Amino acid sequence: MRLSKVEGDRSPAHLHRSLTLELVRVTERAAIAAAEWRGKGNEQAADEAAVLAMKAELDRVAISGRIVIGEGEENECDNLYIGQAVGAGQGPEVDIAVDPLEGVTLCAKNQPDSIVVLAMAERGGLLNVARNVYMHKIAIGSEYAPGTVHIDWTATENVKALAKAKGVPISEITAIVLDRPRHAGLIDELRTTGVAVKLISDGDIAGVIHAVNTEDTGIDIYLGSGGAPEGVLAAAALRCIGGQMQGKLILDTPAKRERAIAMGISDPNRIYDVTELAAGDVLVAATGVTDGTLLEGVRLRRNSVETNTIVMRSWSQTVRWIKAQHAR
Repeated sequence: MRLSKVEGDRSPAHLHRSLTLELVRVTERAAIAAAEWRGKGNEQAADEAAVLAMKAELDRVAISGRIVIGEGEENECDNLYIGQAVGAGQGPEVDIAVDPLEGVTLCAKNQPDSIVVLAMAERGGLLNVARNVYMHKIAIGSEYAPGTVHIDWTATENVKALAKAKGVPISEITAIVLDRPRHAGLIDELRTTGVAVKLISDGDIAGVIHAVNTEDTGIDIYLGSGGAPEGVLAAAALRCIGGQMQGKLILDTPAKRERAIAMGISDPNRIYDVTELAAGDVLVAATGVTDGTLLEGVRLRRNSVETNTIVMRSWSQTVRWIKAQHAR
């Protein structure tokens, strides 16, 4: 994976590098718990297993943590709800965004790219968004000049500008899009331009990461709408690996707009870039549950369990892949 700076000058590190391994333990434990439910068709059981395992391991980490993106509001779920305190209560004050099981349907059907994701930032570093809010997103690699694409442009304008910047015919551009009925017009427009479209059924955090890692994936751009929490988690990853992304919240009901104001979002039409979605010192860990293009899934053996994790740190721009064997 190509590494590049997303900030000109490094500010002081506020999160100690030892926390990166602690995050790995958290996502590993959640992934192992979810893997027990692969292919069994029970999305709720898989998600609950991951949530309980993640919460238990988080509470062993020496942090004073606060969930800012989680499973839902306090009255909607028992664990990993927005505002919940996590951690051992000693250590740095941090904000935490989690997706205990991105791609619950993928896990239930044992299909590729189900992962566990966790991001940690210094207090106030992550945009607070409700679980039921969606976000328009666009993402490309860091090798392009700022302003090459824009979230308010049409899909045609964006892929033409990207092809020009890349110096290739538009037919050599590949876009990744969530396969949803709401994207039918977007997909038709892209195909009309001659762009190749890779459709994914779930997992748009991985989709954004694929789009900025073109050299390895062959994917040039992410387009479309998906969960706003996943957008913040994806931006946290891009803070560490490089890449450009813009997001615009879809606050299409009075209740969502009121909740957004309560969470500190004053401008419903604001366009956020990577550093506004995830600011300051950021750590991100993701562990594969099922095999995918980003990570291999959990291997459940008779006497051991094998996990594969990617862990990233924005301050040092370090990306590590960790293959671990755990005794059963």
